[in-house]
Amino acid sequence: MHKEEAKLVKEFSRFAHHYDDYSVIQAEVAKTLVAKVPNIKYNTIIDIGCGSGGVYRNIKSNNFLFEKFIAVDLSQEMLSLHPSLGKIVKVCADFNKSKMYKTFSYDRNNILLSSSALQWSEDLDFTLLEFSKRFEKAHFAIFTSNTFKTLHKIAKLKSPIYSRLQLQEIVQKYYSATFEIQQYRLYFDSVRDMFSYIKKSGVSGGEKKLSYKQAKYLMKVYPLNYLEFEVLFVKGENKVKLDA
Repeated sequence: MHKEEAKLVKEFSRFAHHYDDYSVIQAEVAKTLVAKVPNIKYNTIIDIGCGSGGVYRNIKSNNFLFEKFIAVDLSQEMLSLHPSLGKIVKVCADFNKSKMYKTFSYDRNNILLSSSALQWSEDLDFTLLEFSKRFEKAHFAIFTSNTFKTLHKIAKLKSPIYSRLQLQEIVQKYYSATFEIQQYRLYFDSVRDMFSYIKKSGVSGGEKKLSYKQAKYLMKVYPLNYLEFEVLFVKGENKVKLDA
């Protein structure tokens, strides 16, 4: 099933200089993602690209019941920031590598979640194929190439992440899915503050292609006092019914 709901725009107040603001969009995305997940009891909840624990904190605040929570991230530093409790298992692994998937086996009472991570899949076909072999139900939140759209347009750069259509086409190979697009704006006091945010937020790598001269030019001509973000929310059920 394919369904794309109307766009929603959420705006955030001007950027302030403290750590939490570098992940303000990701935090909102994790909150929205979890709000879309059925609140039933799960054997295991798996969070791919868990970061410092945004998904887990929302799972707990919404009183989800589960036997185990597996937090997976490539960065050991991020895992060290993730909550550590009895039901949490931390796994340092790369979803781009087949080795990671040997950790998981199919269980119809498990659910897979991933927030603000899959835009960095080197081969999304491979990643989703491996997911679909092991997880019947999945919820994803993925930044699209319309993130930083105006900045990339002015700098004449191609976004380093997937477009909305690319994401939908690949997802639908492996999951019967519904889609929802949400757009966000994050306001800043200056373009210089924007560049500081981009470098530290981890949302998009496009600015790494900018030369000093290009960056200086963008600071002069960038016409907005905010950055644009676009996120595709996916609710998927495996097309292939797996044996328990």
